[in-house]
Amino acid sequence: MRNQVQLITYVDRLSGGGFRALHDLFEGPFQGLFGGAHLLPFYWPIDGADAGFDPIDHTQPDSRLGSWDEVRRLGQGRDLMADLIVNHVSSSSPQFEDFRKHGDTSTYADLFLTYGRVFPKGASEKDLLQIYRPRPGLPFTKTRLDDGTERLLWTTFTPEQIDIDVRSFAGRAYLNQILTEFQAAGIRAIRLDAAGYAIKKPGTSCFMIPETFGFIDELQTQAHALNIEVLVEIHAYHRDQINIAKQVDWVYDFALPPLVLHALYTRTTARLKHWLGISPRNCITVLDTHDGIGVIDVGPDRRGAEMLPGLLTAEEIDNLIETIHARSNGESRQATGAAANNLDLYQVNCTYYDALGQRDEEYLIARAIQFFAPGIPQVYYVGLLAGANDLDLLRRTGVGRDINRHYYSRREVESALTRPVVEALFGLIRFRNTHPAFAGEFRLLPSADHEIHIEWRNGDQWARLEADLKATVATVFHSATGGECRLVVAPDSMKEIAR
Repeated sequence: MRNQVQLITYVDRLSGGGFRALHDLFEGPFQGLFGGAHLLPFYWPIDGADAGFDPIDHTQPDSRLGSWDEVRRLGQGRDLMADLIVNHVSSSSPQFEDFRKHGDTSTYADLFLTYGRVFPKGASEKDLLQIYRPRPGLPFTKTRLDDGTERLLWTTFTPEQIDIDVRSFAGRAYLNQILTEFQAAGIRAIRLDAAGYAIKKPGTSCFMIPETFGFIDELQTQAHALNIEVLVEIHAYHRDQINIAKQVDWVYDFALPPLVLHALYTRTTARLKHWLGISPRNCITVLDTHDGIGVIDVGPDRRGAEMLPGLLTAEEIDNLIETIHARSNGESRQATGAAANNLDLYQVNCTYYDALGQRDEEYLIARAIQFFAPGIPQVYYVGLLAGANDLDLLRRTGVGRDINRHYYSRREVESALTRPVVEALFGLIRFRNTHPAFAGEFRLLPSADHEIHIEWRNGDQWARLEADLKATVATVFHSATGGECRLVVAPDSMKEIAR
């Protein structure tokens, strides 16, 4: 995966089109901005129960977006990442429809996880209570088959997303077919969606257990044989994330978004600097994604009778969440928790721009910190355009995360490109992509509690970010032909490099 900024986007929500429209953006106003793109689920259909994360056919693009040929064309000159949804499949998939019709005589009977397959001898109250789940309630849905019998299916997320048995012959064949299609289409990396939930074992939490690591390792070996890299998506205690990073190609730095917010809210950088000193180096950095702003990644964690300290205290997390609600004028509260569907217990639903109260200077400082942090940066399409919360979409769907999943028309994109904050962000992206220092070594330099100084050095090439959060000022100093150059990280100050 090339060491340049990547775009995260839905194919149908940016410029109102499919693969061709996205290609036109890459060859037009986005030219030179992105070394790669993470294409959020584009399989049939894109408008199911969970915005494409419940595919009926994981091996085919939605025809409304285009074909595999257009995916291959989009991948020319850039790295494409696609989601491998390993945990579940749609209840409308042909495989599940066959199981519904034929029951245990179905070819796909062993593809789906039932209560009985995981707990053949039954489960105690203790067994059920220790199952980790990101949403309230137990992960089971009662389903009636065509012959009138009822089965209790494992459904980690929604009743429309039926968990699969990835260790069964049918489960392995299902995932292998998807990987083969990906390779043929030129997909260079996969994001393992919800991989932490893929293995269920009686008497455990059924989340990130030792057998889960074995499954991820097997799948990664299979992907490597096809020249595909693997990004593992897991929200977990920060020490677990560090350990997971040692076993996989790439992990997300999910601790970075809340820690950057905490630093900007409190004007103190100690927590952020502590994390940057120990964070994995093989990470994908994000501030925003198609999901909410996670907090579990920076929180404490209970291990039996012991409570392990987090990167932030419980009180600091509470203050962080309340500040997000305050900065967004209460809009994030409408989209989070009991106020909305998809009740993720560890995320606040809000655009990152609104989480900072639409303060352009702070937003650009946040992006500068992200681009100077260890790892490869990804920028979500709404964040790229400094997008605001979409309350209309939230009201129409009732899905909390839709507040940060706006559908941009081409006219809206063109209008956003004229905003100074977006022009400055484009300048930062181009700088991160082109300066040779970022191929070198990361250093966190000494600085005051209200400051953060980050430097990259590659031979005689160097780049240094100096941010003063109390004064809300950040400057990039860097090597250049003829000596040192200086860039102020602010709207209207980076237009030359933005073009």
